[in-house]
Amino acid sequence: MYMKGVAHMSETMTNKLNQLCNKDIKTASSEELYHALLKLVDEKSKLQVQSVTGRKLYYISAEFLIGKLLSNNLINLGLYDDVKETLAAAGKSLADIEEQEPEPSLGNGGLGRLAACFLDSLATLNLPGDGVGLRYHCGLFHQNFKNNIQNETPDFWLTDACAAHATDTVFPVSLAGKEYSARLYKLPVTGYEGRTNTLNLFDLDTVDESVIGEGISFDKKDIAKNLTLFLYPDDSDEDGRLLRIYQQYFMVSAGAQLILSECVSRGCNYHDLADYAAIQINDTHPSMVIPELIRLLMLHDIDFAEAVQIVTDTCAYTNHTILAEALEKWPRHYLEAVVPQLIPIIEKLDTLAKSRTEDASLAIIDQNQVVHMAHMDIHFSHSTNGVAALHTQILKESELAGFYHLYPEKFNNKTNGITFRRWLLKCNPALTSEIERLIGNGFKKDASELKKLLSYTNDQDVLQKLSEIKKQNKEALAAWLEQKQGVKINTNAMFTIQSKRLHEYKRQQLNLLFLIHQYLEIKAGHTPSVPLVSIFGAKAAPAYIIAKDIIHGLLTLSQVIEKDPEVSRWMQLVFVENYNVSAAEMMIPACDLSEQISLASKEASGTGNMKFMLNGALTLGTMDGANVEISEAVGNDNIYIFGQSSKQVIHRYAAGDYCAKDWYEADPNLHRAIDFLTGSEMLSFGDEEHLKRLQNELINKDWFQTLPDFNAYVVRKQQAMADYAADQENWSRRTLINIAEAGFFSSDRTIAEYDNDIWHLGK
Repeated sequence: MYMKGVAHMSETMTNKLNQLCNKDIKTASSEELYHALLKLVDEKSKLQVQSVTGRKLYYISAEFLIGKLLSNNLINLGLYDDVKETLAAAGKSLADIEEQEPEPSLGNGGLGRLAACFLDSLATLNLPGDGVGLRYHCGLFHQNFKNNIQNETPDFWLTDACAAHATDTVFPVSLAGKEYSARLYKLPVTGYEGRTNTLNLFDLDTVDESVIGEGISFDKKDIAKNLTLFLYPDDSDEDGRLLRIYQQYFMVSAGAQLILSECVSRGCNYHDLADYAAIQINDTHPSMVIPELIRLLMLHDIDFAEAVQIVTDTCAYTNHTILAEALEKWPRHYLEAVVPQLIPIIEKLDTLAKSRTEDASLAIIDQNQVVHMAHMDIHFSHSTNGVAALHTQILKESELAGFYHLYPEKFNNKTNGITFRRWLLKCNPALTSEIERLIGNGFKKDASELKKLLSYTNDQDVLQKLSEIKKQNKEALAAWLEQKQGVKINTNAMFTIQSKRLHEYKRQQLNLLFLIHQYLEIKAGHTPSVPLVSIFGAKAAPAYIIAKDIIHGLLTLSQVIEKDPEVSRWMQLVFVENYNVSAAEMMIPACDLSEQISLASKEASGTGNMKFMLNGALTLGTMDGANVEISEAVGNDNIYIFGQSSKQVIHRYAAGDYCAKDWYEADPNLHRAIDFLTGSEMLSFGDEEHLKRLQNELINKDWFQTLPDFNAYVVRKQQAMADYAADQENWSRRTLINIAEAGFFSSDRTIAEYDNDIWHLGK
């Protein structure tokens, strides 16, 4: 009976795809099949649209790193296996068809990927919740390497194949006294066996991609043509900083109007907005939604005091980092230039905030006439959350302690999570199939069921199977890298991967120093316990000079290693060009050791650590962000922790007693590794200016305390290599424990907590 049912299903799918293609799928091109599958997904997702009652969430974020959507949508709609088998029977490959899909360039790093996972989980949990953001034409940029240097070019991804559809909905937005028209684009988001929600993206019809000059340069003053060209335009000059404000206000003003119009259409009378809408401010980029909503409510004859209360009851704020660069603050005259209509409201909010406390450090407008966005968020929302237990603790005790003492009831923790549909089912089908064979398919909906895998920790056959799956994934990554970049890697080696935004606090430079140390040890005759393939994926912000120098250092070292036959049999260094979601989906399943080596206290959470864990990698990391909770979940024997604690780091900063040069002078290994940066081997392939500047940064500044953690990092990483080489079965056992304990880090759990504690959706 089952086989008959399967045959019937495939026949039905064949007929359906023939109909959508307007021809026999055997003769259809990959492009034709792609468009047919888009239509299929669109049809089926519309059936999952549900009416909204009670509160609906609006998640406002500068980034949504959604990745390619076709396969993910097919999985969530329960169509993936049927489509794949139907196509295979017709001699077609779903993987080839997926290549037709452009990579949506709507985000950069963890912030954007988290927002995408959250949208998936909202829909999966049948919660009414939409995203609100911008339709960037070129995203951050397309990264390519020339002469071991990062180059940036536009990432033109908007084609007819894009799933975000234009609507007739347009909202007026006033920028610097001129009125612009914000057009709404809608992209459906369907959950796993759940509802269909929407990602709402705003754009100007007048944006002109042809104004982009060499690299990613353009006239930053021509707002009508450039407003949504790029995510995070270069803010190293005043025009760039002003453009950021233009973008942010455009997003929140159009978003606020959308929210009000949707709520009114459902019966809201403005006074009861908080009964209809919950607004989550994702980091400080959308902070201006607070004064903008107050302004709009006042236009509807609501007085200031009531409008403030309504907005406070409606809005909640997520803090994603303690780094000053992300806790945005703007000179008052910038806001006066771009959003003069908000200034009277921000002034009144500042006066109100100052009436609640005598602590001048909590002001919205400080004595230097600088406007602090995070301060406005905390004063005038009803919830402020961190994104990992340690991060929230640091916010309460250190970075936002004054606010915590003023509003203790507002502060809460929501540890980040990832959607298992994309980061297991989509990117690691072999592991998914094995897990399903062992414990059934309940984990796809309830990730806590992964704990059932713990009963197999001593099953040799299962451990062997996990090892085989990892080897297959390494071979798949190797084939992909050879095809993409012409790089051949040793699949019998241990794979360590560090893939995340390139930033000094994430400390790719620490990994670089280790690899130099390894190179020198091999040259001295000390061969490692196992060959090592070190893989990096990261983009550096165009104006972040030192970050680009670190990339240069890594690319140069990769050449030094490659050209040295004595070393290259033991070491390889690969930097994946233009790292994005699709690249991550190839890299993460192949990883043995996950590099989570940020300076303790600086990484709010991290989600890459969770993705690697779920796919059977062990973590090498500091006690930072969610590493703390991963460590608690898996136990000290199943993770490699090293380095200073967050308390030690915070104390060093407070005392101001860290001198990098002292560490450099005192440690021969460190001295040797740093000197190597400008030695003859590196200079034969690299650029002296870049290498010298990086060297000087490490010796004379090292703001993120790379040097104090160097030795501990070397010891723990070599220990991991030795353990991997000594006992493969035990290594597999430890990977199984990591997979089994990964359930807590599901974004479904995170979203359920947000809903229970903050949003109360549909109620």
